[in-house]
Amino acid sequence: MRNPATIVPEAMAPLQALGQLLGQLQGPSGRALGLALLRASQLNGCALCLDGSCLLLKRSGETEERLFAVSAWRESPRFTSPERAALALAESMTRLSDRPDPVPDAVWDEAARHFPERELAFLVLGIATQNLYNRINVTTRQVNADWGGDARDPTAK
Repeated sequence: MRNPATIVPEAMAPLQALGQLLGQLQGPSGRALGLALLRASQLNGCALCLDGSCLLLKRSGETEERLFAVSAWRESPRFTSPERAALALAESMTRLSDRPDPVPDAVWDEAARHFPERELAFLVLGIATQNLYNRINVTTRQVNADWGGDARDPTAK
């Protein structure tokens, strides 16, 4: 199936508007959000979103070493305390059914300690939106987009 938002075009504009709004979060909080979105896509197995997130993060100056370390962020010294809080929140929000207390108070409180309320709202909305995109793309088996190279050969420029 094509992307459902192309079949129901009325859905495309609100989805794009939400994505653009979330892209307005800049600076360290924006970087933390980008890493959190990448982590959600890793957990959901969404190759399309993984490609897109890595590309956007690299364009914003993120290093490959940090991108590679996101899947093992707890064991890596490469992340700041706010980034760790965002990554923990992303994991909790993405894996709701894996534990009896899906978003423990300790995870929420740590995120709230590092992010003002508006930035925390951006994180929650961003992670939830990424999960929506992941679920659409995985369910309908969306293929990796050609982000400037050969989609069949990720090493092509």
